[in-house]
Amino acid sequence: MDNKTPAISMRNITKAFGSKVVANKNVSMDIERGEILALLGENGSGKTTLMNMLSGIYRQDSGQIFVDGTEVHITCPKDAYELGIGMIHQHFKLVDVLTATENVALGMQKKTTGPNREIAKAITEICDKYGFDIDPKMKVYNMTVSQKQTLEIVKTLYRGANILILDEPTAVLTPQETEKLFAVLRNMKADGKSIIIITHKLNEVLAISDRVSILRKGEYIGTVQTSEATVQSLTEMMVGQKVELDIERPDIENKELRLSIENLTCLDRYGVKALDDVSFDVYGGEILGIAGISGSGQKQLLEAIAGLQKAESGSSIKYYAPGEKKESQLVGKNVSEIKRMGVALSFVPEDRLGMGLVGAMGMADNMMLRSYQKGGVIFTDRKTPRNLATKIKDDLEVVTPNISTPVRKLSGGNVQKVLVGREIASDPTVLMAAYAVRGLDINTSYTIYHLLNEQKKKGTAVIYVGEDLDVLIALCDRIAILCGGKLNGVVDGRTATKEEVGLLMTNIEAGRKEAEA
Repeated sequence: MDNKTPAISMRNITKAFGSKVVANKNVSMDIERGEILALLGENGSGKTTLMNMLSGIYRQDSGQIFVDGTEVHITCPKDAYELGIGMIHQHFKLVDVLTATENVALGMQKKTTGPNREIAKAITEICDKYGFDIDPKMKVYNMTVSQKQTLEIVKTLYRGANILILDEPTAVLTPQETEKLFAVLRNMKADGKSIIIITHKLNEVLAISDRVSILRKGEYIGTVQTSEATVQSLTEMMVGQKVELDIERPDIENKELRLSIENLTCLDRYGVKALDDVSFDVYGGEILGIAGISGSGQKQLLEAIAGLQKAESGSSIKYYAPGEKKESQLVGKNVSEIKRMGVALSFVPEDRLGMGLVGAMGMADNMMLRSYQKGGVIFTDRKTPRNLATKIKDDLEVVTPNISTPVRKLSGGNVQKVLVGREIASDPTVLMAAYAVRGLDINTSYTIYHLLNEQKKKGTAVIYVGEDLDVLIALCDRIAILCGGKLNGVVDGRTATKEEVGLLMTNIEAGRKEAEA
C-alpha cells in the first residue's frame, strides 16, 4: 500500500430493490485519504443507498469494494467498523435516557470498552483533539440537535473509524452550528481522516469539500475538483440540463388580512414558555417567512394556529375568511373544530413521518387521510386520492415503485415531496410549511418555491418556516424573526439583509433597539 492508493474504491456497484427500482447501477468511484468528498445527486439518485452499502446496512448485488487496495466483503455494520468505516445517519441512533458515555459504550464488547470513567476520559480526549464540545455525563434528552450529532461522531471515532460518512449533517443546524461542525471536520481531515458528506446544500459543498462526486438516477456521472465548480455547474451535472436558479417573488396583489395573532403564549412539555406574548398579522396573497435558530418557538407557533398546541390564557388567533369581515377565534378549538368552522388550513410539519404521513401506508392512502370524510357513510372515496397520488408522483417526480408502496420505504426527499404535494393540493386559504425543502435536492426545492408562489398568487396566506436565510430573503415578502420565544422583529424581505436577520435571530437586545428605532 502506498499514499496514492485510495482509502476506498468502489467498482461497478449495483443495487436493486425488487424488479422496478435500481438504486445504483455500475457505480465506480474513489475516496482518497485525508479529503472531504461531497456526494451530490437529486432525491432518489442513490446517494444514501450507496453509502449504506459501504457502511454495512445493505449489501451490493454485484460489484467490488476495496479498502486500502484490498478487496473486502462488508455484510453488516460490524464489518464496516472493523475496517474503520462509520456512518452518521440523518436520524440519530441514540438512547435518550442514557448519558453520552453510556451511549458510546452501548453495543461495544466489554473487553473493548472498560469502565465508564475510562470511556469518559477517551471522549474528552477525542473532543480536545478535534474541537468537539460535549459533556460525557450529559443525558441525551438534555442535548441540543448539534450536541446529539457531535455525540454520534464521537461514538464513531471512539470505535476507530478513519472513514466517516455524514448523511445531511447540517439539515437541522443553525449557521453558527454549521460553522463549528465544519471547523471540526477540517481538523479531522488534517489528522488524515477521510470524510464523505451527503448533502443538498451547494454553498456548503463549495465551502467545505475538496472534491464533489455526482450521481444521477443511480448512475455515477463524474467527480470534479471543488475549486473548479460553481453552484450552477454542479446543478447542471445533477440534473443533466441547464436549470434556472432565480427564486421568483411576484408582487402582492389583493392583500387581505387572514390571521391576526395577538399575545400568543405557549408552553413546552416542561412548562417553560416556548412562545412569549407574540403578536403579528398574516395576509392572504403574501408569503410570510418565520426565521429563528432551532427551538425559538417556530414549531409551537404553527401548531397553535393548526389547533395542535394549547395556547395560554390571554392568547388570541383570529381568522378572517375570504370575503368576510367577521372573524373566528381559533384559540381553544381543536383540529376538527377548526375544520368545521370552515377554516382551510394546510400544515406541513417539521416531523414528516412522525406527524405528517403514516409510514406504513402508500401514497394513495396518505392522500386519503385528507379526504376520507368526503365519502359516503359506509364507503370512502378511493378514486380521488389515487388520482391525486398519481398527479403528485408525476408533477414532483417522486421516485417510488408505485403509489401503493409504503412511504417509509422511500428516500427522505421523496417522502417530503409526497407530504408537500398533498398539503398544497388541498387548496388551502392558509398554508403553513415548516422546513418544506429540508432534504430536497436543489431542482425539487425550486419546484416547491414555485408551488408556494402559485398559492400566493391565488390569494393564499403562506407561512414559511425555513433555515436558509438566503432563501427566506429571496422568497418571502415579510420575515418575522423569533428569538428565545419572543418576536424580535418583522422585516421587509425585499430590503432586509442576511446580517440584519441573523442579528435579530440571536440577539434579543438588538431586536429591542431595532424596534425602538
